[in-house]
Amino acid sequence: MSGLYKLTLSQARAGLQGGKFTSLDLVQSCLERIKATEPKINACINLLEEHALETAKTLDAQGPKSDMPLWGIPLTLKDLICLKGFPTTCGAKFLADFTPFYDAEVVERLKQAGAVIIAKTNMDEFAMGSTTESSYFGRTANPWNLGKVPGGSSGGSAASVAACQAFGSLGSDTGGSIRQPAAFCGCVGIKPTYGRVSRSGVVAFGSSFDQVGPLARTVQDAAMLLEVIAGPDDKDAVSARLDLFPQGLPAQNFTEAAAQAGQKDPSDSLKGLKLGVPKELWDSGLSPEVEEACRNMLARFEEAGAVLTPVALPHQKYAIAVYYIMASAEASTNLARFDGVRYGFRAEHPQDLLDLYTRSRTEGFGEEVRRRIMLGTFVLSSGYYDAYYRKAAQIRRLMRDDFDRALGHCDMLVAPTATRTAWDFGFTESDPLFAYKMDLLTVTLNLVGLPGLALPVGLGAESGMPVGLQFMGRPFDEAALIKVGVAAEKLAPALGMPRAVAD
Repeated sequence: MSGLYKLTLSQARAGLQGGKFTSLDLVQSCLERIKATEPKINACINLLEEHALETAKTLDAQGPKSDMPLWGIPLTLKDLICLKGFPTTCGAKFLADFTPFYDAEVVERLKQAGAVIIAKTNMDEFAMGSTTESSYFGRTANPWNLGKVPGGSSGGSAASVAACQAFGSLGSDTGGSIRQPAAFCGCVGIKPTYGRVSRSGVVAFGSSFDQVGPLARTVQDAAMLLEVIAGPDDKDAVSARLDLFPQGLPAQNFTEAAAQAGQKDPSDSLKGLKLGVPKELWDSGLSPEVEEACRNMLARFEEAGAVLTPVALPHQKYAIAVYYIMASAEASTNLARFDGVRYGFRAEHPQDLLDLYTRSRTEGFGEEVRRRIMLGTFVLSSGYYDAYYRKAAQIRRLMRDDFDRALGHCDMLVAPTATRTAWDFGFTESDPLFAYKMDLLTVTLNLVGLPGLALPVGLGAESGMPVGLQFMGRPFDEAALIKVGVAAEKLAPALGMPRAVAD
C-alpha cells in the first residue's frame, strides 16, 4: 500500500472509515514518500517518525471513529505552530533549540479530531519572506521545478502538500503566506477571516495580520481542515465570538458547503454569481502566462453563468507601503522579547548586558528579520510615528471601506494570486524590494482582514509552472468561497503530479 500517499484527504478518510487500510498504513506510506522526496525539496525541518507511528498504532487499536473527522490522517505543521514536546523553530537560528511545553490551540483541535502530525515544515525565518530562502535550515525547492522557489513564508507546507508528503498542512498567512505558496506549488490554500482561527500558541509576526489556515490538494480537503480548526478561543484576545451573534451570519459548516457544491454541476453553483473584477489587481503588471491562464478561467466562469462586474479599489496603490510599514512595526514589537536572556539563542561571553542584547540579536536573527526590525522600529520612533505609522493605519481603514463598497455590489472578488509564476532561486537577493512588490496581490486581504481562497488554474504556457487564482469574500463567509472554489476546481485543468517528484 505504498501508493496511499497519492490519495486526497477525503479519499484517505473514506478508506479509513471503510476499513480498506489503517492509519499505520497511511503514516508509513507518507513517511516513505517524505524520505524519497526530502533530499530533493527539503520541505520538512523535523520529521516526527516515531511519534507518528506510535500515534497511528494507538488510533488503530481504538478503531475508526466517525465522529473524529481527521481520524488517522497524517498532516504537517508550519514550524511556527507550537507542538508540545517537539522543537518549534520558526525557521530561525534564534529558536533552533526551543521546545514548547504546550500545544497551540489549532494543534489541540487537530488531535481531538484524530489527526497524526508527522512533520514540522520549513518556512522563511519568523515568517518574513516570500521564497522560503531565508530559513536557517536551508531553502525549500518547488516540487514542480527544483531550481525555483516554492513561495513563502509557508513554502515548506505548500511543497509538502504538493509533493504528497501528507494529506494537508497548516500554514499561516500574514501578507499572503498561504495563498502565494499555494499558487506557486499548485495546491489549495485558505486564508480565513481575521479572528476565525485561534492564534494561541502560534509565534507572532504581525499580530493584526496573522491567520492560521489550511493547505491541501483539493478545496474539499481544505474545507475539512478549516472546519476542525475554526472557532472561538478564550486564550486568543482577538478570537471572533461568532457564537454570541448567531443571527444573520453566513453558513459556518465548511465541509457541508464543499460536499453540496461537489454534487452539483459548476453551472448550478456559478449561475447568477456576481464576481467582482478589481481593475487595480488585474492591471498590476501580470506576466503574459498568468494573465492568459486567469482570464481563461474568467471566460469559463461566464460560460457557466457567472456575471463579471468591474469594481474599484482606489487605495490599492498604497497596499505595499502600508503593509510593510504596519507589519514591520508589529514585527519589531513582537520580536523585542528575543533578547538572549529568557529563551532562545544567547551570544557567548558577553562583556555586559547591552553587549548580550546586541550580539544575541545580531547573531541570532537573519538579514531579512534584522531589516524588518529596523524598519519597524524606525516608523514607530518619536518624530516618525505620525509621518508613517499613523498615516498607514488611516489608509488601512480606507482600504477596508473600498472592499466593503465593492462587496456591496457583488458576491465576492476574483484576481490572480501572484503577478508571475515561481521564480528562480536567488532572483531577489540583490533587490529585496522586488520580493516585497511581488506581494502586491495578496497583502491587501490581510490589511482588511477578509477571507481568501487560492487554487491552481493551470500551468503557465511559458514556464510550465502552476498559476493561481484567488477569491476574496465577505467577513466570515468562507463557506461561499468554498462553494465557488469547488466549482472552479471542476472547470480548471488538472495539474497532475509535480514533475520533479513524480514516481
